[in-house]
Amino acid sequence: QVQLVESGGGSVQAGGSLRISCASSGYTGGRPSMAWFRQAPGKEREGVAAIAWFGTTTYADSVKGRFTISRDSAKNTLYLEMNSLKPEDTAMYYCAAASGSVIGWVLSAAKYRYWGQGTQVTVSS
Repeated sequence: QVQLVESGGGSVQAGGSLRISCASSGYTGGRPSMAWFRQAPGKEREGVAAIAWFGTTTYADSVKGRFTISRDSAKNTLYLEMNSLKPEDTAMYYCAAASGSVIGWVLSAAKYRYWGQGTQVTVSS
């Protein structure tokens, strides 16, 4: 049973930084693509950033240059470093993992099989 557990969310003022983490367990093999999604109240879930097992990263236009996704395979942990945060970044952030490598648009939620419970990020102006 694959499990994803996010941590590190919180409240920060605009312009500040946060790093959220996602600890994964239960994989028996393969090198899955992983991603971060977010969902604000009343809005659809949107892809924020994704990383392939070999390291290629993809970002939503809204976070390019401000967010960095990375993974530590030895620790089975996915990270999202968020800088220059804006109030519009306020959302529940979810970690997601695919069964394997994602083919096609990597920021599509339909491509990911496993999801964490989410961690709240709130940015005040």
